[in-house]
Amino acid sequence: MKPPIVLIGIGELGGEFARGFLRCGYPVYPITRQMAIPDAAEQIPTPGLVLITVQENELEAILKQLPESWRDRVGFVQNELLPRHWQRHGIDNPTVAVVWFEKKPGIALTNILYTPVYGPRADVLMQALEAIDIPTRLLKDEDELLYQLLRKSLYIMTVNICGLSCGGTVGKLWARHRELVREVALEAISILEWLSGRQLPVEKLIAGMIEGFEDCPDRNCLGRSARFRLERALHYAGEAGLETPRLDGIYRQVKQTIP
Repeated sequence: MKPPIVLIGIGELGGEFARGFLRCGYPVYPITRQMAIPDAAEQIPTPGLVLITVQENELEAILKQLPESWRDRVGFVQNELLPRHWQRHGIDNPTVAVVWFEKKPGIALTNILYTPVYGPRADVLMQALEAIDIPTRLLKDEDELLYQLLRKSLYIMTVNICGLSCGGTVGKLWARHRELVREVALEAISILEWLSGRQLPVEKLIAGMIEGFEDCPDRNCLGRSARFRLERALHYAGEAGLETPRLDGIYRQVKQTIP
């Protein structure tokens, strides 16, 4: 038998990974919100991988209660993920998939670009992705991983925040509102620079974001987390002392539409 896979969070994304693991012959043990993680760790002390598939706003609470015996087996798939999120919990070398596909209830899986993977258990994640026909690529080092994490963060922040202002699809956003896209992206990059603690390759990141626009132009800009993403970005900007006039303007626009 192959070593078991623990899945923390069984939403749409977790369900897709579970399908891939099962097709590869891995036993899958789901942990839901109603289950105690320490109890599960006693029953499964040495899993092959502990893949955390909860939303980004739930990640901190999960990591606070993660047992020591699982910390060298962790995998992440969240949006807006950066090394600071796992480093502050003493996790040194996780496995990370920068997921570019999405699955929503009642809608077929949509893939954008390929899903880069890095870390000690990258082979397990790549097997699962290939089993469900998701294109994937192994990254060679931590610098490549950081770029891919930043590119995805910039994409999702820019698309969602712009969508709050003008709605529509990614393709229409890029075709009709390029000035807005660039202004939001530049403010988002300034926030990402503060979060990552280093100067970032601005034009390379913007070009990488545009690749995502062009690969799947029919994807809707807005998601259910769009407003929370904007509020989180403004919170970070406030902590960093950054000026974000375009984000501030969109937030004022959003507040006017709330009943």
